[in-house]
Amino acid sequence: MPLTFADIGEENIIKKIGGKPETKKHLENLGFVAGGSVSVINTIGGNLIVKVKESRVAISQEMAQKIMI
Repeated sequence: MPLTFADIGEENIIKKIGGKPETKKHLENLGFVAGGSVSVINTIGGNLIVKVKESRVAISQEMAQKIMI
């Protein structure tokens, strides 16, 4: 399921990153890699604040749809 459906505070394992190659590369640079853990901290207007690799990152709902957990 996409990251947008994850419960707040629940730790999830990233199964797959979808999208165009440049989108995948951008997400990998932010720390979103298959097998890594990610937690949704908050949602604001559809956008997500997530914790990945001990950092907090804000991503758009469109980007979050490409991250499968």
